[in-house]
Order: sequence, then C-alpha cells, then structure tokens
Amino acid sequence: MDVELLKEWFTIENIMDLLNQYRSFGPIPGILLPMLEAFLPFLPLFLFVMANANAFGLWLGFLFSWTGAVLGALLVFLIFRRYGQGRILRFLQRHPKVQKGMNWIERHGFGPIFLMLCFPFTPSALVNIVAGLSKISMAQYMLAVITGKMVMIFTISFVGYDIRSLITNPARTAIVLAVIAILWYIGKRIEVKMNMSVGKDDNDR
Repeated sequence: MDVELLKEWFTIENIMDLLNQYRSFGPIPGILLPMLEAFLPFLPLFLFVMANANAFGLWLGFLFSWTGAVLGALLVFLIFRRYGQGRILRFLQRHPKVQKGMNWIERHGFGPIFLMLCFPFTPSALVNIVAGLSKISMAQYMLAVITGKMVMIFTISFVGYDIRSLITNPARTAIVLAVIAILWYIGKRIEVKMNMSVGKDDNDR
C-alpha cells in the first residue's frame, strides 16, 4: 500500500463524498473513520471530524467523531494492555523511549494526559499504546480520553463545520487557519514539555 498516495486521497471533498455515498449506513461510516485513525495515525483525524460536521451537522457530526475516536483509543489501549506482555509486543516495553513514556504516564496520571489529548496534533496514538503498556488504571486513562477528545473534537467540529464559508468568507478562513496553527503550536509545546519532564525524571533517579 502506497501511504503517500493514500494521504493524497484524503481531502475534505473525497471524505464527504465517501460519507454521502454510504449515507444509507447511517452514522456507521462517520464513527468508523475516526476509529480507524487510532490504528493508522497517519490518517487525517481533523479532516474526518470536519467532514462529519459538514455531512451530519455540527452536533451529530461531533457526536459521531467523538464516539469513533474514543472507541478507537479504547481498543488500542485494550489490545496493548492484553497482549503487551506477550512475546510479539514485549520488545516495545524494552525500548528506552517507551519505558520513559510508561514511567511518565504512571507518575503524572490524568491531568497532563487530558491536556495532551485536547490538542489534535499531539501523538495520541503513541499515548494510547504507551498507556496500554503502563500500569495506569483503565478508568483513569479512559476518563482522560473521553474528556480530552471531547474538547479537541468539538473545537475542530466548530471551526470547520461550514466548509463553504471557508471559500466565500476570507476572514473566516483566516480565523480557521490561525486556530489550527495555534492548536498545532500548543500541541507541539506540550509534547516538548512532556519529553523534558521524562528526561528530568530520568536524571533524578
């Protein structure tokens, strides 16, 4: 499978065409696309969320995207929690960066994880995997996922639910681009802070 070719196919127009084509299946396609992103993190979650908001309306689109993203995160978490000790996945736990991430999640718990998941450009797929391998409780992690994803997905849905106005209203387009840039910057700063915190914890040992 050519990943680059696949990435090029994922545009807001193509995704909306796909949702309209399978509209007879109801909310299932709108839920499956964000859920799939949890397993294939190179897929554009923000485009799926915007397409859902345009295809189903702001509130239903948000609900479908949120449901899919939370279910995907839960499945990834459960897979790595269940099989992380097996021979196939055990090598992941031995990786130094994974071990650091596991220790960081176990030490800091809900708050920083919630904050990270509020922003669309932080590596949520990696967080799901590391959390599954760590000793954090499922209830604590899923509370962070449910609330963090709610904030992130509603923000994207609200920003991008009216695609036509992005074309006809340059001011709205500028605001959307500014919001995306701000979210990207904050997400990257959180990622850097997390890495610095992990490094500091290791040095203190």
